[in-house]
Amino acid sequence: MVDSSVSTESLGRNIQASPDGKIPKKLRLAIIGCGGIGELHIQALKAMPDVELVAGVDTKPQCLQAMKQNFGLTDLYEDFQTMLARVKPAAVSICTPNALHAPIAVAALQAGADVMTEKPMAMNPRECRQMLEAAKTAGRKLAVGFQYRHHPNTQMLTRARDNGQFGDVMFVKCQALRRRGIPNWGVFGQKELQGGGPMIDLGVHVMEMAHYVMGSPKPVSASGNIWTYLGHKPGNVASMWPNWDHTTYNVEDLAIGQIRFENGAVMQVEASFAAHIPADIWNFSFMGTRGGGCWDPPTIHTDSAGTMVNITPAFLPSGDFARLISAKLRNFVDACLYNAPLMAPGEAGLAVQAMIDGVYRSAACGHDVGI
Repeated sequence: MVDSSVSTESLGRNIQASPDGKIPKKLRLAIIGCGGIGELHIQALKAMPDVELVAGVDTKPQCLQAMKQNFGLTDLYEDFQTMLARVKPAAVSICTPNALHAPIAVAALQAGADVMTEKPMAMNPRECRQMLEAAKTAGRKLAVGFQYRHHPNTQMLTRARDNGQFGDVMFVKCQALRRRGIPNWGVFGQKELQGGGPMIDLGVHVMEMAHYVMGSPKPVSASGNIWTYLGHKPGNVASMWPNWDHTTYNVEDLAIGQIRFENGAVMQVEASFAAHIPADIWNFSFMGTRGGGCWDPPTIHTDSAGTMVNITPAFLPSGDFARLISAKLRNFVDACLYNAPLMAPGEAGLAVQAMIDGVYRSAACGHDVGI
């Protein structure tokens, strides 16, 4: 089913106060995971007058102390179950390592909270389905933090798709490649906590926005391979993030995959933390029966007036990262308070997770796998 386009600007809501100056509705929201991405969520949410940040959760006392000092949060917990029982938030935003997404989301949904979880949705499709079932049973909303479908470039291409400018999209190529960008913080190199390396951490972003522009066809099979050749060794080359923890690094440096969809379309994916390439690449391009396109620079390739033309926008709004974080959270808040449609519901998260999982399973067994 094709997803309808939603303009990035339409996600902003002019909140009208009542005559006494009060906001009619406020979403009581708790942050679970108060590290770097959690702080970005808090910064965006604090700017929304119809959101009340009611609690923060993290297993690290220093992160909780930062929440108190930097953002004035005082109801702080090291255990999410305790927080859910005491605070009873209406919604939670999960910003933890990937391995904790599913258990926290299921517990929060069962406690009656709507849930936004950071990408990827979980560690594997089985966990995603558990989350979806919990949301269905509880009658709550489940959203995935896919901010790049809110990007102005993505929205431009989606509107062109809705206008029929591409026809049937046949082939998509996704690239999320770093020449040398192994994270030297967090747990990004630990498979047991993240589920994988650049495919699940970086590839997920480009795959989700490309899949969204395609119209979200159903994936049916996958093939791929992964390689580790640098990250598990001490770094001896100057890079933007030197001295990563090679002793605990057990994920891939490079992943290559191909996804086949029910409608016959094909997606190729390249993702790396470290690769011998000229420069980093963050992009996708595609070919359709009536036209094609590219995400960066945002371009439409088609025929017009008997001429092959490349169409570029005269203006698009800024797509800076903070704005994208704000856009996806604004959509979540609007869904919770005003029943607006979610741009990245749990079903979208499951579809992307199934693609990633398929590539990893294919790499492990050495042949194509069904999704």
